[in-house]
Amino acid sequence: MTEETTALIKINPRIDNEVLSFHNEALKLQEYAEARVIATAGDLKPATDDLSIIARVKKALEEKRKEYVKPLQEHVKEINETFKSLMGPIEQADTVTREKILAFQSKQKLIREEQEKINKLRLEAAQREKELKGEVSEPVELVEVIPEASKRTRTDMGLASTFKVRKWEVIDFSLVPDDMKMIDTGKVTKLVKAGIGAIAGIRIWEEDSLRVTPQ
Repeated sequence: MTEETTALIKINPRIDNEVLSFHNEALKLQEYAEARVIATAGDLKPATDDLSIIARVKKALEEKRKEYVKPLQEHVKEINETFKSLMGPIEQADTVTREKILAFQSKQKLIREEQEKINKLRLEAAQREKELKGEVSEPVELVEVIPEASKRTRTDMGLASTFKVRKWEVIDFSLVPDDMKMIDTGKVTKLVKAGIGAIAGIRIWEEDSLRVTPQ
């Protein structure tokens, strides 16, 4: 008998009364924001009050989002980890079998190349002897060259075929074309926020922003 674990998870925030209440409040705040005119210093106070309310609603909606998402994320993570563990043996079987097939084919290729090299050297030696003496003293004995390994193996169960895969690695970053280089935005942002004065090739400036602290 198998044991199944089930969980009740909320999946539709559109029928959540609390979420709908925050959404309705957000619609009103959006309407106020679009109609608002800030022409005097006195207009800043109600705008700041609204920003405080907006911050609370944003925080509340974000908490509700996490309330919906967190259980799902936890279950997805748990399921993925379980299947990763369960699939371990089959993934290993796949990897090992592929590696052994490719290793065999690679070894056969090396053997064949070596056999062809031996025959080439023997024929060249015979040709030099003929040029020197006018004849070859004894027949050239060539080694048997194994057939070139087939790139396809077909059985009643399926087909395995070998093909080339293009890969790459960086050997000299300074020679890589500029349009293929990427800026580490996270690192640059961290340095700029920390107060670094200059970074070669990067413009650093300041602009006003607004921090709202609800009371």
